[in-house]
Amino acid sequence: MTAPALGAVETVFRMESPRIIAAVARIVRDVGIAEEIAQDALVAALEQWPRTGVPERPAAWLTAAAKNRAVDLVRRRETYARKLAEVGREITEETYDPEPSGPDDIDDDLLRLIFTACHPVLSTEARTALTLRLLGGLRTDEIARAFLVPEPTVAQRIVRAKRSLAKAGVEFEVPYGEDRAARLGSVLEVIYLIFNEGYAATAGDDLLRPALCEDALRLARVLAGLMPKEGEVHGLAALLEIQASRAAARTGPDGQPVLIADQNRGRWDRRLILRGFEALARAGEGGSYGPYALQAAIAACHARASTYEETDWRTIAALYGRLAVVAPSPVVELNRAVAVSMADGPEAGLALADALRGEPALAGYHLLPSVRGDLLARLGRAAEARAEFERAAALTRNERERELLLGRAREAERAGGPGGG
Repeated sequence: MTAPALGAVETVFRMESPRIIAAVARIVRDVGIAEEIAQDALVAALEQWPRTGVPERPAAWLTAAAKNRAVDLVRRRETYARKLAEVGREITEETYDPEPSGPDDIDDDLLRLIFTACHPVLSTEARTALTLRLLGGLRTDEIARAFLVPEPTVAQRIVRAKRSLAKAGVEFEVPYGEDRAARLGSVLEVIYLIFNEGYAATAGDDLLRPALCEDALRLARVLAGLMPKEGEVHGLAALLEIQASRAAARTGPDGQPVLIADQNRGRWDRRLILRGFEALARAGEGGSYGPYALQAAIAACHARASTYEETDWRTIAALYGRLAVVAPSPVVELNRAVAVSMADGPEAGLALADALRGEPALAGYHLLPSVRGDLLARLGRAAEARAEFERAAALTRNERERELLLGRAREAERAGGPGGG
């Protein structure tokens, strides 16, 4: 296969596989089979495109190939007539409306797929892993990184989840009433993790994967329109709007990461910030904030500051304290350590960060040594800071982050002077 054709197949499939799987699942009503059919379409492209050339609309080609295979499968089933009646004209449709068609319906294959994958027959961990695989197009290693668990664990969750859905005969549909509310927490978590992978890619040559951010943001907006009285839906939408507003400023001309302290705030998207503020106000209408709304409130503190120096770190530290109560996790505590260091000094932050060094979940998490390196550098402990930045660089699998961390290690070495600090 020629390199351009291979690259085109891989790129298009990576971007479009969630939509292809969702479109096929609407036909076959089985997410496991839908994923297999999508893979079959990929194989067909790998075989044909080198001979015929890359089609003008490669995504449409893959989708049509997958749908044709799905229709063939349905036709071979004994229940073809009934299935065909259920699917109706949807089988031959090439597009779908990404917005709700009514006040209590979701006319979006991607959201149907999320709610199906988040069925109560699965554990919370399995729901999230499966949906990240199907909707986010993430590899097993990327999902493992997001969960801070071993790759084999994630692989087993995904396989078992697809088997459980098939065995239980779970329909490809959006639930209503109490069933919908019961699955909402997992759906929000999935959208959040998809956005995070796009906002800070686990691995590869680029820090950002904008397509994932855009999909997650669109899904959050659709849910917010569907569930206007659910505070946490608006909280998640607010968080993603505000975080997305900084995307253009997070990398330099050469693709290198730009820390928030050094970002050009004039490049922050004020339209997205205002949308985030509006969603955050709606999230608080019930009188209290949930975990996503609290994170959105933290992001709003950054967005309101005209300069990095004007950031209200005491409020941010207090918000992280509240978040640690309602959604305790080592990562939340690490972020609180950073905020406390800005409000009360690096020694106070380092004490909190040091307390996390024995956390098993953070054993391979590059941001722990990265944070410690920053705090040690601020305390003038250059040699220790350099060692921490080098350790963080060895743990990350994102090339841009690795380059940034190694650069900080070199800065610490220079700051230490001939004696090593």
